Amino acid sequence: MQNHWQLQDAKNRFSELVEAARARGPQVVTRRGTETAVVISMEDYRRLVGQKGSLVEFFRRSPLVGVDLDLERRSDLSRDLTL
Repeated sequence: MQNHWQLQDAKNRFSELVEAARARGPQVVTRRGTETAVVISMEDYRRLVGQKGSLVEFFRRSPLVGVDLDLERRSDLSRDLTL
């Protein structure tokens, strides 16, 4: 199973490259022996990018939901604000 493609092969067999990304996962394209690009399926792309939502939705999905945090500030600790 090939997952590395030389650029020329990737151009000539683009449909096969896209199908391989969909069926077998990310496909690496090399140029002059150097890894240059990755072709991924739309499903993988959406998973990487994630769903955009509001800040409220972000906090609702947080693993800290329901954790009781002590956010009280001690009044006896002050700091000098003089310049």
